[in-house]
Amino acid sequence: MSSVATPYWRLAAFYFFFFAVVGGLVPYWGAYLRSLGFGAAAIGELIAILYATKIIAPNIWGWLADHSGRRMATVRLASLVAAVAFAGMLYAQSYVRLALLMALFGFFWNAALPQFEANTMNHLGANDHHYSRIRLWGSMGFIAAVTVLGELTDRMGLHIVPWALLLLVTGLAGASLVAPSAPAQLSDASHEPFRRVLLRPNVLGFLVACYLLQASHGPFYVFYSIYLADHGYSGMAIGALWAVGVLAEIMVFLKMHSWLPRFGPRRLMTAALALAVVRWTLVGAFPDWILLQIMAQLLHAGTFGVYHAVAISLINRFFTGPNQGRGQALYSSLTFGAGVASGSLASGYLWSTFGEAPTWYVAAALAATGTVLAARSLPQGRWAVSLPSQRSV
Repeated sequence: MSSVATPYWRLAAFYFFFFAVVGGLVPYWGAYLRSLGFGAAAIGELIAILYATKIIAPNIWGWLADHSGRRMATVRLASLVAAVAFAGMLYAQSYVRLALLMALFGFFWNAALPQFEANTMNHLGANDHHYSRIRLWGSMGFIAAVTVLGELTDRMGLHIVPWALLLLVTGLAGASLVAPSAPAQLSDASHEPFRRVLLRPNVLGFLVACYLLQASHGPFYVFYSIYLADHGYSGMAIGALWAVGVLAEIMVFLKMHSWLPRFGPRRLMTAALALAVVRWTLVGAFPDWILLQIMAQLLHAGTFGVYHAVAISLINRFFTGPNQGRGQALYSSLTFGAGVASGSLASGYLWSTFGEAPTWYVAAALAATGTVLAARSLPQGRWAVSLPSQRSV
């Protein structure tokens, strides 16, 4: 990745704020909802709404971006409206009002990232294996948000969460305004129709494996902070555990530009899914053993860091030219949308009916199924890359 040609810091700023918002939502939004008096099933439903919008929104906005050719205009509009929509949640406390506002916020917020990913890949061109070196700033944003909010909730209470999130969403809107647009990929006469690419066995297998992995994250996104708090962990300790996982993810992102060409997508993706089986088993079986919880969080290096870097590169290679925006949107909607939404919804009912540990073991079973599918579906061999002609960032 050329340090001259690629606007590294302006791209990195968007990732920083987007995942800082995630760092506020994922660990603390469920706890905030519980502070308003909602039970486990209602919390699962409300958070599932946020992820369910990702099933529809990225595909609508991806189609518009591909057909209009104005990808960054789409990102900017989505980010600005998301900030306005989130402002309404500062005083919303009823189930219906929160549900409507989360649906509106999610519809626009979830539209931004897939199109920004496509824009980043167009900046990188043939050097897409350097994606992780920009994306790691999203992990830095997550760590900053999760650690600062952990301290703030200990000192000031959970009512601070929506105010902090509004500040971060506003920062995201600002970052979208300064991030530059890249020329779209050139299409050629040999490019395959979108449906034909989608129906390839290896593409379908890859997407289903990704769906299963993200569905297995459902109880983690909804209940992990609540789970730790119920076992005596302070807000600061909970924030530190989340930060440990993302620090491990950053270490992976710093290495993925060399690991992907060396080991290839099949080995890396299969390993990431297998580590998820271990991770959810540890979380469910040993909640009071802090060293094992730290170990489980360190496995985030594989279950997200390795997984996501490989997945984005595969999507970029499967769906090219005029299929690019819809390919990124499909990946986002099927995995972080349908996968997390169904996992979140199911975890709320499982948690209420069967309890904590069985919910985590169901998550491990989903990841195990995805491991088998990835091992059977993904292409073998190493990753062909084009080496940059100038010094890399």
